Parts: sequence; C-alpha cells; structure tokens
Amino acid sequence: MSTPDRACRGPVRFGATGRRAFLQTGLAGFASLSLPGILKLRAQTATLPSERKAVIMVWQPGGLSHLDSYDPKPDSGSEYRGPFNLIPTKVPGLQFTELMPRQAAIADKLVVLRSMRQTAGGHPAGSMQLLSGDPDTRDKPKPKYPDWMTVSNYLLAQRGPRRNPLPAYVGINPPLEYNGPAYLGDTYSPFVVSGDPNAPSFSVPNIGLTDADEVHRLGRRTTLRQRLDTLDRSFDQARDLAALDEFEAQALTLLTNPQTKTAFDLTREDARTRDRYGRNAWGQQLLLARRLVEAGVDVLTTSLSGPLCGRVQNWDDHAVNMHVFDAMRFRSGAYDQAVSALIEDVYQRGLDKRVLVVVTGEFGRTPKISYAASTGAGDASAPAGTTQPGRDHWPRGFSNIWAGGGIPTGRFVGATDKRGEDAIDRVSGPGDFLATIYHHLGIDYARTFIKDFNGRPTAIVDHGRAIPELIS
Repeated sequence: MSTPDRACRGPVRFGATGRRAFLQTGLAGFASLSLPGILKLRAQTATLPSERKAVIMVWQPGGLSHLDSYDPKPDSGSEYRGPFNLIPTKVPGLQFTELMPRQAAIADKLVVLRSMRQTAGGHPAGSMQLLSGDPDTRDKPKPKYPDWMTVSNYLLAQRGPRRNPLPAYVGINPPLEYNGPAYLGDTYSPFVVSGDPNAPSFSVPNIGLTDADEVHRLGRRTTLRQRLDTLDRSFDQARDLAALDEFEAQALTLLTNPQTKTAFDLTREDARTRDRYGRNAWGQQLLLARRLVEAGVDVLTTSLSGPLCGRVQNWDDHAVNMHVFDAMRFRSGAYDQAVSALIEDVYQRGLDKRVLVVVTGEFGRTPKISYAASTGAGDASAPAGTTQPGRDHWPRGFSNIWAGGGIPTGRFVGATDKRGEDAIDRVSGPGDFLATIYHHLGIDYARTFIKDFNGRPTAIVDHGRAIPELIS
C-alpha cells in the first residue's frame, strides 16, 4: 500500500478514543489559540459576503413519491394511482397533485426533472450513489467516496484563503447518516447546526463572541498546539496537523467575528418573512439556509425530517411505517410552503444567478401501491395491525426540482413511462446530477481528480455530464 499523499489533506485519524473525543467536543475545544493568532486571523477576515456561486440542497430522506407530487399518472389504474386530484401549474402542460398548490403557482421559477434514475434500492447505497457517485448497489456502513458537498468544500478551499468569516459548508440538520467525507477527512465536513430553528430557545453555540475580555482570556490560555504536543507522537503527522490548522482557523473565526452571530440569527428576519416560510422546523430551516448563503456560505444542505414527516419521521412510506397517502397529506402543507418560499425568496432577493436550489431524495416510491399491516399508531399511521397502503423504494425513475442558478426555468425535463415505473426520456443518472452541481460551482468535473487513501487519483465524476437544461 502506497503512502497517502500529504499534500491532500485527507482524513484526520486519531489513534485513541481520548484524542477523538477531544476533537469532537466542538468549537469550545479550539478556544486556546494565542491572542496574536486570533488578531492575525481577524485582520485577514473580510466583512463582505462571498460572491462565489452557492448551492442549497434540500434533502427528502427516504424518498418522495413522485406519483403523488411532481409526476402524477391519472390514467395508470387503481393499483397505481393515488387519491389526489391534479392541478395546473404556471407552466402549460405541467401538472402537480393538489398537495403542491404553492409550488404550482411558482412553477415558472423552477424546473422539474422527471427522469432521474439510479440503481440502488437501499437507503445507504441509494444515498451514496446520488451524492457521491458510488456505483455500488450494496448497502455499506460508511461511504467509500466523499459526497459532493465535501468535495466542493475541499476544492473551493484550494482556490485560496476564504475571505468570509462564515464556514464554506454548513449543514442544518444535514443528511449525514449515509454520507460523509471518506478519504478527504473531517476537516471538510460541514459546520453542523442541529435542533429546531423555530423553537424559542434555538441558538447556535460558540459563534460571534463579542466580549473583548473573553477574547483576551482566550489569548492567555495554553495554545492548542502545545496541548497537542502531549498526545501520542503517532498523531504528529504533517497531514493531520495541517488539517487541524484549517479547523482551528474556522473555529476561531466563528468564535471571534460578530458577523457570524448575525448571519445565524433568525430573529433579525422580518416576522412576515418568517411567517411566509412557515413557523415550523422546516420553514425556519430553509429560511436560515437562504440567510446563510446570502451571507456567503457556498454549500448548504438541510434534511426535511423529524415529526413533520409523520410517525417514522422521514419519507420512507412503506405500509408498515405509515399510510402513504395520509403521510403525504400530513407533511405536504409545511413542505410546499417552505420550498415555495425559499424559491421565491431566491428570486426576489436577486440571488437566482448565484444560488442553485436542488430538492431531492435518494429515490422515488413504487408506482404500484402495496398493502401491509401497520407496525404502530401515530401521525399518518393507523393502529398496529391495521392494513394500510404504502409505496416502497423505487430508484428506476423519480423526480427532483431545481431553481435559481441562472438556469432557464418554467419547464419540465424528461419523462417516465405511463405508470411512472421507468425513466424513458432524457434519462439522468447520479453522475449527471453531480456534474450539474459541480458545473454551477465552477468546478471542472471532467478533469478534476482527488487522491484517495492510497494516493490513487480518483475522478469526482467518472461517468455523466452536466444536464444541459439545468445549466446556465
């Protein structure tokens, strides 16, 4: 096995639980750089937001039923067709189900891709295929390849010092269960914001320290490097320490620059704007996402999960989990409101050329309705033992929506067959999905390689190309 390339700041590996725990304590663990280091860092930090391109990915963990949302098939027969009526959208010839009235009203500001396809039927493999391009159909406990969010963060960092106090990559309750940095290492993982942004007590800890005395107290403490010198010397590798340098700098910028606190503070938004997104977790997550990319974050991911989804708290609408049609009704109000508000806001605030919005899950749901006994009562699920309808995993054809990014909107791309089973026109795979996002971020996906753990150059996209209808 060849020696990993030290120029590629790959995974920060720790040989003992204590070291791992120390680094996982979060930003507070980095509050020990010297005062000169802090002041130098602040002097180098610009206060203007980044003008670089940005992406917001809204993730539907478990997979949205395309037939009950963006690709209805009213003539498919009772075994396939759901109970929802069709409604026209602002785009001639494009219909949604009645669950999406707000998005239907702004369909001229988005593109529906109806012909997405991948080959993995499980949540882990499906997520890894779409977000990292891993062609493996087997569910693995951890990713082999870094996801596009981490790759983008890594590549954007290679362009030079970041002139913005905010992290380049932020995840608001992000989709990390089956994805991650793999061989790029934790340095390029997201700054994670967890919790419910709609809760009165919501706050993001360890950002925007404004007390000058506290900044001086940080400077009087022992430096982080001196503390690390007491650790096992096997950890003292140039690659690992260089990664920590970047992690330290980001952490202390968040700690000491008051602009960061402002960016994360939803109370600074007009009450009517907060109402428009919806006074719930999903609405406020997407409002915070818009707020952060407007302030200069490059990559923003957020998952629409939790209680607003129904009993099992995701979109995995098997009959044993939830009544699929009750679940769609249960979550559609908050979903439709939040997504439509985000897209409208991107255009109204002049962000539509810089910010690309992508809304997707790892796959769709089976066109043919299945029936099984519920395993438990709850929101959108009948009592245990009650037979109810469901839809299962379906990677062969599904939909996602795109907006902003300077793309020509007000249309739909591709098609599935008459039952919604297979993508048959303008079929797009994971490589195309990834290439489209990289293209928007100005990343040359066809010629960019990153060295893996063994120093082998690995393509960030080894098949696929940017979808022509989805690039500016």
